[in-house]
Amino acid sequence: MRIKILVTILIACFAVIEAAPAALKVGLIYDVTGRGDLSFCDAAYAGAKKAQDQWGFKLTEVTPSQSTDTELTLRRLAKLKYDLIIGVGFLFQEPMKRVASEFPDVKFALIDAVIEQPNVASLTYRAHEGTFLAGVIAALKTETKQVGFIGGMKVPLVEAFEIGFAAGIKATNPDIKFTADYVGVTPQAFNDPAKAKELALTQYNNKGIDIILAAAGASGLGVLEAAKATKKSIIWVDSNGNNLAPGLVLTSVIKGVEISVYETIKSVQEGNFSGGRKDYGLKEGGVEYIVDDVNRELLPDKILKQIEAFKAKIISGDIIVPHER
Repeated sequence: MRIKILVTILIACFAVIEAAPAALKVGLIYDVTGRGDLSFCDAAYAGAKKAQDQWGFKLTEVTPSQSTDTELTLRRLAKLKYDLIIGVGFLFQEPMKRVASEFPDVKFALIDAVIEQPNVASLTYRAHEGTFLAGVIAALKTETKQVGFIGGMKVPLVEAFEIGFAAGIKATNPDIKFTADYVGVTPQAFNDPAKAKELALTQYNNKGIDIILAAAGASGLGVLEAAKATKKSIIWVDSNGNNLAPGLVLTSVIKGVEISVYETIKSVQEGNFSGGRKDYGLKEGGVEYIVDDVNRELLPDKILKQIEAFKAKIISGDIIVPHER
């Protein structure tokens, strides 16, 4: 009887071991900027790290040395049969489209662009809804009635930040003068803080601008330096940068990069991944402006009430925020 019981227990144990799923392998491929931008790439890592802490899978981070290396990196991880490969940024759109079609059994996720393939989850964000609210804040806080914007690469995705920001300013006070500059027209524009600082100093010192929204990836660090040097205000994007310069950062407009990366990994972990577009805006909680202990004194209740009124109208559909010229 004891032998029979022991055999039964052993069989049950082997069955459990055999049924236990293997740990995931997740690849997180950054653009040429990589981690440390205190913005887009760091937000993607935060979502992946949160998932890794929860499920204990293998996370591989890669920063291609050049934009031309992205396709090679995607293909290498696909050949290694990674369970999920995430491309951080719209620059992955074309190379991922090619690689995903060659590896239909591998799951991919693309941030900030859309690929119409069943094994690709396209994670997009209505960031212009968030920058509209930032425009409301800027219009209510500016003392010079001059507000600026500095973008990284001049592409429609970044221009949407500008257009939403300008719309929020205009809706609040159409008499405010708005100035927009871009670091460049190539991917390097997201990693040129020196050029961004130069543009910001010109706006602050020569144009009377006292608030700048920086939507420039790692180049935004140059705008931050300029804000500190001139003691003028800045609005951060993509991740919470309120503590980067307390008293100067009015708010941070975050896109749901962290939460969308986490949720995509979760879907693979739980076996319910699906391709297609996953769009995040104010209504879905995937775009938001941040008020915390660091910047709370900069945004009194009178201002917050006006912002929240605009936010409610956007969520209800009473206000459609523009994102194209």
